[in-house]
Amino acid sequence: MMNVTSTAHREAHGRVLQDLWQYVRAGQEDILVSPYLSASYGFLTHVLLCAPFLVLDVLGSVCQRVRCWRVAAGSGSPPPLRQWHDCFWRVLLKYLTTILPAIAVLQTLRSPTLPDLAPSCWQLFVEVFACFLLFDTVFFIWHVSMHRVSWLYHSIHQQHHQNMVLFALTAQDASSFELLSLLLLAQSSAWVVGCHPLSEALFHLLNSWLAVEDHCGYDMPWALHRLLPCLGGAPFHQAHHTMRSVNYAPYFTHWDQLFGTCCT
Repeated sequence: MMNVTSTAHREAHGRVLQDLWQYVRAGQEDILVSPYLSASYGFLTHVLLCAPFLVLDVLGSVCQRVRCWRVAAGSGSPPPLRQWHDCFWRVLLKYLTTILPAIAVLQTLRSPTLPDLAPSCWQLFVEVFACFLLFDTVFFIWHVSMHRVSWLYHSIHQQHHQNMVLFALTAQDASSFELLSLLLLAQSSAWVVGCHPLSEALFHLLNSWLAVEDHCGYDMPWALHRLLPCLGGAPFHQAHHTMRSVNYAPYFTHWDQLFGTCCT
């Protein structure tokens, strides 16, 4: 009886994903395979996921309760709206001049195809989780390299550390080359894993959210790192921006613990 119920649940979940995939595909295949979709999706999801923290920063200027959620170690008061404005236009300019054309060329060479079937729930979970583990690893290596090799730091990574007070938009406030390299690392992780397009879209969405949360400057009671101790979260990444020689991994803490660069 238990096996029958479990099978029924799996089939129901599979139908939901299949219906979702058919709805997404219906009459929109040209958009889904467009070389401009990936970069546009990356920018728009980043901006939309930052919006709740913009509201918090505005409220923080008048509400002590919101300010008490700020990360204590060097994050300071919420940044003024002028910083949000300037950061938004810097990131948008880099997308329009570098990221969008470069990713479009790569997507054209890739020639993506759309499968008829949606992934199972288990396949979706495994592919997304595998992407995070792979991306976390290659990001750690690249991030350490940018800090340990002087010319890499000064020519590529230093711009990301210009903001002394972190806020959500600064997750992508970096040099054009660094921003492009991180997007390529994320896309390459999905390609290596062999993700279904739904799994890839979910990975990029969650990846954007975790990057935004890491840079938001808030240590909220419901933050993901409080629910999942394997994640570092905003305090972990704030320590990196303060000390610059610790906490190189983007999300998980195991690589920093293994190499002795973890600071909590």
